[in-house]
Amino acid sequence: MTRLPSRVTLYEVGPRDGLQNIDTSVEVEVKVRFVEALAAAGVSAIEVGAFVSAKAVPQMAETDAVYTRLRRHAGVRYPALVPNERGLDAALAAGVQEIAVFTAASETFNRRNINASIAESIERFRPVVHRAREGGMRVRGYVSTCFGCPYEGAVDPKRVREVTRDLFALGVHEVSLGDTIGVAVPTQVDGVLELLLPEFDRDMLALHFHDTRGTAVANVVQALRNGMHIFDSSAGGLGGCPYAPGATGNVATEDLVYALHSMGIETGIDLDRLVDASSLVEARLGEPLPSRVLRAHLAERRRAADP
Repeated sequence: MTRLPSRVTLYEVGPRDGLQNIDTSVEVEVKVRFVEALAAAGVSAIEVGAFVSAKAVPQMAETDAVYTRLRRHAGVRYPALVPNERGLDAALAAGVQEIAVFTAASETFNRRNINASIAESIERFRPVVHRAREGGMRVRGYVSTCFGCPYEGAVDPKRVREVTRDLFALGVHEVSLGDTIGVAVPTQVDGVLELLLPEFDRDMLALHFHDTRGTAVANVVQALRNGMHIFDSSAGGLGGCPYAPGATGNVATEDLVYALHSMGIETGIDLDRLVDASSLVEARLGEPLPSRVLRAHLAERRRAADP
């Protein structure tokens, strides 16, 4: 184990991975205000949406309109998820400057998710990554089900390493390792990283934990002990996965910011303004978001307003 990093980058996935899994339709203007509020809070990487089939993922149908209306903050990255060349064309037309592609460490999950084997998905991404790189774009790769699959159960960490190798061979800049169904525990985090870190630099890897069983923050802390410093999170704890029954949202950005700051680790994010951003979406959805720190912070605000 290495010394804890002094600073961590949080890659915000709420506007995409969070909103794509809710039943309520969220207007473009609300999405734009949400993204802009996150940027104003100091979030430096915000995954705005996905250029995917509107039939398959209705909440992402107007991602192009969100990008068109968005006022971009200097120094903030605004990536989008794309599944194929058609999605890349739409992203380029909307002015997207950074993209992400996605596969899995589980064959069954990948077929359920994108109707392709892992090998087929890698080949599908080959022209996408090539064109994006030629255009000077950053490309991220997601690997889902790195710690467990809803259909196959346990996933061999060696399979995670193989898929990660394949993505880097395509030319991606960074790979995010996902606990899609929220089953990971800290010892599993050690097991995966022990295999990957001798081969891949920590600057090239991110971790993406869902909090289905309440272990996400513990997993982040264990990853920090392994020197990791890039983590995906979702404002308010929004999220889930349509192809992973029972999975809840990503680890809440508020919960991570509170924990990291309390540990003396910087994120560049203002927690009060982050709560403002999540409150905006919470008000639109009309129901409480699951972030524990968000709930505590809002309760403190109510007490201060009505002593």
